[in-house]
Amino acid sequence: AQVLALVGVKPVSDSLGRVNKVELIPLEELGRPRIDVVVSCSGVFRDLFINQMNLLDRGIKMAAEADEPSDQNFVRKHAIAQAAELNVSVRDAAARVFSNSAGSYSANVGLAIENGGWEDEAQLQEQFLTRKGFAFNADKPGMMEAQAELFKSALKTVDVTFQNLDSSEISITDVSHYYDSDPTKVVAGLRDDKKKPTSLMADTTTANAQVRTLSETVRLDARTKLLNPKFYEGMLATGYEGVREVQKRLRNTLGWSATAGEVDNFVFEDANDVFINDAEMQQRLLDSNPNAFRDMVTTFLEANGRGYWETSDENIERLQQLYAEVEDRIEGV
Repeated sequence: AQVLALVGVKPVSDSLGRVNKVELIPLEELGRPRIDVVVSCSGVFRDLFINQMNLLDRGIKMAAEADEPSDQNFVRKHAIAQAAELNVSVRDAAARVFSNSAGSYSANVGLAIENGGWEDEAQLQEQFLTRKGFAFNADKPGMMEAQAELFKSALKTVDVTFQNLDSSEISITDVSHYYDSDPTKVVAGLRDDKKKPTSLMADTTTANAQVRTLSETVRLDARTKLLNPKFYEGMLATGYEGVREVQKRLRNTLGWSATAGEVDNFVFEDANDVFINDAEMQQRLLDSNPNAFRDMVTTFLEANGRGYWETSDENIERLQQLYAEVEDRIEGV
């Protein structure tokens, strides 16, 4: 509904109330320009909601082919420019619904960050573009075509990125899915001016939905989960698995730094004060789950090494010494 509204298209129901087609809202009735939208669907959405993807694709292409002024129809404006750039038809250039190839899921950015196996942000961004750059085409039902160059061309014009947070049980650091799907730095790297887009996230977990910036959402999440004594004490009370849960949220916070750069320095600094500088807390973590604690120390060192956390040399030296001590304990030295 959000995508169709931005493009200026409305769903049309049949006699039984089923929506199986869309139609353009006239500019006179719309009262504003048509906004271009790039939709990046998860693999699960692709599997379950193929009919909705069909409607989105048809609606966006309908807007691209409408004979309207370019200053009132940004879908058409961008599609015409991309058609000339890529030497394809305007209809083909108007592909805006992308996902993974059939049978494939996620950008695997989260997997790379979780195991630390990535060289730099350029690798993560290329991974996102390659794995998520398969276009849905309503003219060829059932096919997901590799269209990485078209995906890049469409993303170059993005000014705002947007995600919905629709579960009160799963927040943006509980799982890697949210940052795995985030294209903020991808878009910045593709834009001619290299400007980072405005990143927004809608909290639709209650009837009183709110739209916040991504940085605000990350701060809120850090205060309610990772840095919240009620949360981490509740986790640690469960023992071994609780330490891993705390570490997972620290690692996912690092993921947001890598994909969006929207994590404030204080989040890592405060987490370091809570879990590392407190000798009693440090011992609890080590005794409960030395492997997860080692991963936590590694995450702090990685955050600093990759430029996401500025801290004192004293902190880094303490972490390096602590890593060696934990490693020795795990190895039985």
